[in-house]
Amino acid sequence: MDDPRSARPDPSEGKRPKRRRKRKGSKPKKPKIINPEIPDHLLRRVRTEPVETFDYTPPTDPLSILHEDEHFVVVDKPAGLLTVPGIAPEKQDCVRSRVSELYPNATGPMTCHRLDLSTSGIIILALDAHTHRNLSKQFEDRNTAKRYLALLEGHLESDSGEVNTPMRKDMDVRPLMLVDYIYGKPSVTRFRVLARETYDGRPVTRVELEPVTGRTHQLRVHTAHPNITTVGFPEGDETEGLGAPVVGDELYGTPNAPRLMLHASMLTIHHPVSGRRMTFKAPDPF
Repeated sequence: MDDPRSARPDPSEGKRPKRRRKRKGSKPKKPKIINPEIPDHLLRRVRTEPVETFDYTPPTDPLSILHEDEHFVVVDKPAGLLTVPGIAPEKQDCVRSRVSELYPNATGPMTCHRLDLSTSGIIILALDAHTHRNLSKQFEDRNTAKRYLALLEGHLESDSGEVNTPMRKDMDVRPLMLVDYIYGKPSVTRFRVLARETYDGRPVTRVELEPVTGRTHQLRVHTAHPNITTVGFPEGDETEGLGAPVVGDELYGTPNAPRLMLHASMLTIHHPVSGRRMTFKAPDPF
């Protein structure tokens, strides 16, 4: 007769499924909804027509180098030049390709952050993989500081403030973003008026913009809203935008200037090796 003590229990019997331990203070994530169905009474669509394609004719002037060392390079990107190459063969000329030509021994992905095609100003590119990881994490963890200069249509009433307007992609009108108070990602921008002036005979406001978050087209959407396709209504500390699109904005305003009047004027990082805090500034182009 077998000794019952020698029988091994079936591991599948009497065991509860393992439960993932919840980190203290963690919040449940919202389900990722790519293109939610929105009731008509919650949707205020501003633009329905598709965005026209454009002929890519990047500026031919050499890149302006603001700083360089063995780890990274800081350049002043001109408006009209892509940060990274596009899919089409004619869109391979970009900041990254030009820096690769200037620094042929560079390794790694190089690009740590991006600027829109139409936006000018400071971009930092890593020259080795370690620096790329370090700088990319600084941007991801919001351990950098950024300032933008912009000309906005009209004269703003407030001298300073904060826009807290959640955003997401407009899946029906690419590549636009929209404001979505229900499913959008938190997006915050601080602004400060520098001057109220005129441009081409009409009133404009020169402002400094500080993106607390880094969503695609965030500054352009936050300045133009509520003249942006919008879902839902603000709640709690959420706000509307400034109602003053960037001068020359072909996506969210009117292409009434030679260029988009938005410029990345200042960037602060910590050196990836020494940890020293470093601030770079690009001259104002308008």
